Amino acid sequence: MFESERRQRARASVEAHVRGFFTRHAITVNDYDLGPGRREAVPDLRILTVSPGPRADSWAYITAGCWSTVETDGHGLEFVLTAPVRDERFAELLAMTAYYHASHPLDVEHSLPIGEPWLPGSHCDHLLISLPYLHGPELENCPLPDGHARILWVLPVTGAEMAYRREHGHEALEQLFDKHAMVPTDPGRPSVV
Repeated sequence: MFESERRQRARASVEAHVRGFFTRHAITVNDYDLGPGRREAVPDLRILTVSPGPRADSWAYITAGCWSTVETDGHGLEFVLTAPVRDERFAELLAMTAYYHASHPLDVEHSLPIGEPWLPGSHCDHLLISLPYLHGPELENCPLPDGHARILWVLPVTGAEMAYRREHGHEALEQLFDKHAMVPTDPGRPSVV
């Protein structure tokens, strides 16, 4: 089987999985071209935009096409970002994450700085890769014809939270998120540390 056909089958399976999980939500799918010099890193990238609905009261942006960039024995990753509103900015953040992932493979507990707030006025200027707690394992575990994809959460966090995690560990940071009842889609949320 040609590699491009394999990638397209995986991408279609991710899209079907997302549509099945978010039944009765409006979903749009857009091809995302990373532009010259980057396009080859994630050649078949699509961003699915999921409206609020019965499963979630926030917007969800989900990659389809990352799996094939860094898959091992049929297992790879896709990413979900939750947001308070519909905005192209979130698709851009996911595309940036996908491109970064292509050369610096990400996984749970990894992070990356984004160089600016995820939304104007926010203190969150890093992205933390985590389990998709807002949606659970039913979204996370995505079977594919040639393997399996995990859909992981891209969570906007502050530099202070990242420093705390480096000193105290990932679990300690997640406990602070719980203790402070952190609302991950609130762009104005204060740092938990």
